[in-house]
Amino acid sequence: MHLYELPLLFALIGLAFYTVLAGADFGAGWWQLTAGKGPDADSIRDHAHRAMGPVWEANHVWLIFVLTVIWTAYPSAFGSIASTLSIPLFIAAVGIIFRGTAYALRAGASTKRELSAIDTAFALSSILTPFALGAAVGGIASRRVPVGNAAGDQFSSWLNPTSLLIGVLAVATAAYLAAVFLCADAARLGEPALERKFRTRALTAGLVSGAIALAGVAVLRSDAQPLYHRLVEGRGLIGLIASIVAGCATLALVWWKRYEASRYTAAFAVAAIVAGWALAQSPVFLEGLTVRQAAAGRDTLVAVTVAVLAGAAILFPSLALLFRLVLSGGVGRGENEAEQPAHAHPLLTARAPGLLSRLAISASSPSSSPRFPRLFHPTCCPPPSRTPVQRKRTRGELAPSHGFAERWLSAETVRVTPVLCCASSAPRRTAARRSRSSRLSDASP
Repeated sequence: MHLYELPLLFALIGLAFYTVLAGADFGAGWWQLTAGKGPDADSIRDHAHRAMGPVWEANHVWLIFVLTVIWTAYPSAFGSIASTLSIPLFIAAVGIIFRGTAYALRAGASTKRELSAIDTAFALSSILTPFALGAAVGGIASRRVPVGNAAGDQFSSWLNPTSLLIGVLAVATAAYLAAVFLCADAARLGEPALERKFRTRALTAGLVSGAIALAGVAVLRSDAQPLYHRLVEGRGLIGLIASIVAGCATLALVWWKRYEASRYTAAFAVAAIVAGWALAQSPVFLEGLTVRQAAAGRDTLVAVTVAVLAGAAILFPSLALLFRLVLSGGVGRGENEAEQPAHAHPLLTARAPGLLSRLAISASSPSSSPRFPRLFHPTCCPPPSRTPVQRKRTRGELAPSHGFAERWLSAETVRVTPVLCCASSAPRRTAARRSRSSRLSDASP
């Protein structure tokens, strides 16, 4: 491999990561749009929204990486692509902005109507963006982007059979990836209903995506013959076969409910499509421009290579840690623990003998008073039961040495806790009521 090919290899790796990871996020928008109405639809939308939460911003790092590498290492090709395909690239950028805005606003929706409007905007943006990016790739693959500033047609360069095919295939594969990933997430979270729903969607989307890809071969034969011949007869055939095998393996794994393994085979099937296109396109970058001709000077290529390798040493371990935490359920664990009821903490410590008696009597009284508020919840934390003789006594008649309060508070210290900290769970409250009733019945004459 030559030095001028290294930055392009890095860009293709970044494009494969973006196609897989961001594609799964885009596909979640498709399932939100087609979820329908009712409680089941709300659960599907909420599950898709939660699943993409920890990683949706990190996925666009790959798009920025690809654009930066191509811009720096192949400036003439980047200028030609950005000018001729300015319309689909602008549409994709608007879709990314609207999608991110809708995602951020969803948490602040106060009514069901607002939530529905936000989800619709998010879903439409999630469909529009991959279609526009796929149409731009189709213009490059069909060699409709010549060298020069806006040298190609602004509309036919991306509104053609190949571009429409790749745009539709991008949306279909995004939905397929999202269904596989969301099915695995539902199984990991112990949601059998969601698992069944997304399992069906994954199998259906996989079959539809495969059918579109196979039908697209006929489209390429009539509209992009150079790409077709190199895809079915040249080096691109390797990627085509690998994608077919991985796609079939994914369907089998989903059918057998091996969801974790299906994540990787589904990702490999989509990445193989990118690899097959790159092998079929090589060594041509654009119409009339090879990769060697498009490359920048040696110093620039060396700088880009060093920068990418140095950045990869930081980026890949960080992303690996992020995805490991997401898949293991580590992300959000602190929030779940924060939602659990806190342990009771002492608010008051009393050591005076007289105060102890008054606090105990106040705690056991049927009603609270402004001077001695009720300190224990009547259901979950009932005061100790008293004998019939003790139940007949009033506060003034309680003997300091023979009352139940002094026997109950035999220790020197009593800790007073709030009602909310005492309450725990329904079984505990039920057991407390039964125990108290049993003690009272045993003590009654």
